[in-house]
Amino acid sequence: MITKLVRNNRSYRRFYQEVPIALETLKELVDLSRYCASAANLQPLKYILSCEPEKNALIFAHLGWAGYLKDWAGPPEGERPSAYIIVLGDTTIARSFGCDHGIASQTILLGAVEKGLGGCMVGSVKRKELRQALSIPGHLEILLVIALGKPKETVVIETVGSDGDIKYWRDSQGVHHVPKRSLEEVIVG
Repeated sequence: MITKLVRNNRSYRRFYQEVPIALETLKELVDLSRYCASAANLQPLKYILSCEPEKNALIFAHLGWAGYLKDWAGPPEGERPSAYIIVLGDTTIARSFGCDHGIASQTILLGAVEKGLGGCMVGSVKRKELRQALSIPGHLEILLVIALGKPKETVVIETVGSDGDIKYWRDSQGVHHVPKRSLEEVIVG
């Protein structure tokens, strides 16, 4: 079961925007993250949840999408996420957050896949502007934004070719292709 969840957990960037995600669903996903490993068990992560169109639009305006797709500014209206989870680090609890937010975010996304949803961890965030737009207190560091929704695109995994190119791309039908290194390449020794 975990194998299927991991393989189906792709970075989706286009969604059926009209399909809502309830606040209760977002809370269930964040609740999963509470059980994740945390350095020194400090548990410094906090979350802002959004499933309201107005707040979603505000968040969307401060995100960068798909750096390798130079001619694509992100999903158009109608294909945008229907929810977001902003992952924050509470600096009153810890000064750095190591990989806590990566572990928590992956767990949230696996939970989303289990619910028939998909998402994308977005690290390209205009942090200063988003902080101001949402009045996020200064002691909370913006670490990641997780975009969520019902996926509206097909993502295909391929093996990295002999040229070593790992850049994802879209074909003429809009299918998103993601090269992954082979098992033999990633195991050393």
